[in-house]
Parts: sequence; structure tokens; C-alpha cells
Amino acid sequence: MSLLRARVDLDAIANNVHTVKTLLGEGTRLMCVVKANAYGHGALRVAQAMDAAGAEAFGVATIAEALRLREGGIDKPVLAWIWDPREDLSDALSAGVELAAASPAHVDALIRAGIPARICVEVETGMCRAGVDEKDWDAVFRRLAATDHLTVTGLMSHLACADEVDHPHNNTQRDAFERALRSAHAAGLECSVNHLGNSAAALTRPDLRYQQVRCGLALYGYEPAPGHDHGLRPAMTWAADVVSLKPVQPGDAVSYGLTWQADKPGWLANIPVGYADGLPRRAQGALEIGIGGRRYPQVGRVCMDQIMVDLGDNPAGVSAGDEAVVFGPGGMSADELAAKLDTISYEVLTWPGSNRRTARDYCGKERDDA
Repeated sequence: MSLLRARVDLDAIANNVHTVKTLLGEGTRLMCVVKANAYGHGALRVAQAMDAAGAEAFGVATIAEALRLREGGIDKPVLAWIWDPREDLSDALSAGVELAAASPAHVDALIRAGIPARICVEVETGMCRAGVDEKDWDAVFRRLAATDHLTVTGLMSHLACADEVDHPHNNTQRDAFERALRSAHAAGLECSVNHLGNSAAALTRPDLRYQQVRCGLALYGYEPAPGHDHGLRPAMTWAADVVSLKPVQPGDAVSYGLTWQADKPGWLANIPVGYADGLPRRAQGALEIGIGGRRYPQVGRVCMDQIMVDLGDNPAGVSAGDEAVVFGPGGMSADELAAKLDTISYEVLTWPGSNRRTARDYCGKERDDA
């Protein structure tokens, strides 16, 4: 039995895939992003549910992530976009993994490998993170057009401000992406599957969809741009069991540094989750834990392995073994918790994946009992 678990609703995942695909309509492929272990949800099981729901491609960060999908039976296109030009590419290319070339050095490595492959060129459009710089576009595209064993599927880039729908930089990056496409076509590259948009752009900017979008957050049930409601269903609940209750009296101080004191008689619940499990120490004072449909404040320092929750005089009769929700239905949402901590839901969702003490439980009709 695991005291700490991430419960993942695969029906919610399927619902979100259907919702996004319906919005996209015909002509735009859906690449489901399952990097970082599917944002903490469990990459292989989630990818299988997405595959069954109509995903047309998958996106990951690293080659290792891509190979795990292949080993798990995912045979649809898989793109990996973070890799070292010095690493051995033979396993990835032999498995049919599509790699993104983010610099001239990446292009050199793919040419040297000599293995027939489908690749994507990542271009710099104004995020200054990864991508072939504009000054190198023409030369890179001409080299690839003259290389027989590589097929360039298209171009990709990343938007810096897609969650701010009206931010002018979105148009600046679109214009740069269009220039890159013109350069690629002039070099003789077909570039039939191009992608610039993430979840936010896919849901709010039809002009940025091109032939494919890369969706991550929306598929896990969270709106990527504030103020919108597309009927997405959050898929994860991070929860633990109450281990024990402890009585406190006025003046009793709690946890390291004695940063919180009880002001009246009451009860504390001990919850087995801490910063070693991904819950940040800075969550102190911002986190409320859901138990039995009520929310209770976390008090005192977040420890490596546990936190304390103030039950007051425990009118609901919370007892050891009750489920305590860190985030998800019955507790705070990932969005609410992120706002309290001045971060984003993307970060919150990955907390459960940072330590193996969190077990994953899958529910919904999409679940494979095997």
C-alpha cells in the first residue's frame, strides 16, 4: 500500500483529447506532449489513452523519453527535441524517432549518422532558447535539401507569450516563422508538417496552428490561457493518507523552526508528503489540504517527508487512514495552488513525478487492468 499517490483519470485525458481535436477540426494534427513523464501523470499509460482517443503524434523532450514510448508499443510519430549532437543516435533513428535539429551542430550530427530518418528543424523566432538562428537558415536548409538520407518533415518553433493571447510578440514570432518557411521552400524543402503553437495557441489563435499543434497542459485538463473555458477536465489528484493525529494546546509550536503556534486547543493531522516528494518548502502557509470535503490549512514548515495540517477541534472527525488531497478534486486545484505560490500549474503538476514514493493509480474505462 502506498501512503502517497497520484490518481490519474484516463477518461479525463480522453475527454480532453477529444475536446481539443474537435476544436482543431480537419487539417491540423494533434501532437500530444508527454515529456517529463506526461507532466507527472505517467507517460506510457497516458500516451496509450491518448493514442486510443485519436492522438496523431507524440512529443517528448529527450531521446530516452521517446524510446520508452516505442518500447511500450507506441508506433505513431514521436518527436524528441532536446538531445546532444555528440550522443549516439543509432537507437533513436533505428526506432523511427523523429529528432528536431536545433542548431547547425545538430544537423551535422544527423548527416554524420548516415541513418535514414525523418527530422524536424527547430528555428529561432524570438524566444532565444533553442533553434537555428535566422542567419543560418538558408545554409542549413540547402544542406538538408542536398542530403538524401534525411527527410525534413517541417519546421517547428516555440512561442514565448502564447498564454497572453494578445501579446504582440506572438505576431512577431509568427512573422519570423513565415520567413523561415519561405527560406526552407526556396531551398527545395517541402515542409509539409509545421508546428508553432502550444496548448494556448491551439485553443485561442487559429492563425498559429499550421499543420500541427503541440498540446500538453490542455490535455491534462488545465486552461493554458486565463479567462477561457473549453470544458477541459483535470486528470490528476495528488493525495495521501492521514498517518496520525496529534493534540495541541495553546502555545504549542509546530515543525522545524517553530514557525507556527497553536492559539487554542485542537488537533493536527500528519500527512506523509514533503519536499523530497516534490512539495516545495515555500508552500508553507499557502497550502490547504482537502479531507472529507473540507479544506484545512497546512501549518509549520514543510519537512522532507511530511507536513502538519490544522484540524481545529476536528468537528468532522478526521481520523488516521482518511484521504488527504494535496491538489485535485476535493482539494485545491493546481491552478489555485500555483497562483498562491506565484508559479504556474505546469510546475505544480510535475511535483508528484519528482520522487518515486508517489505511486500512480489509474482509473476510468480507458484503464488497462493488465
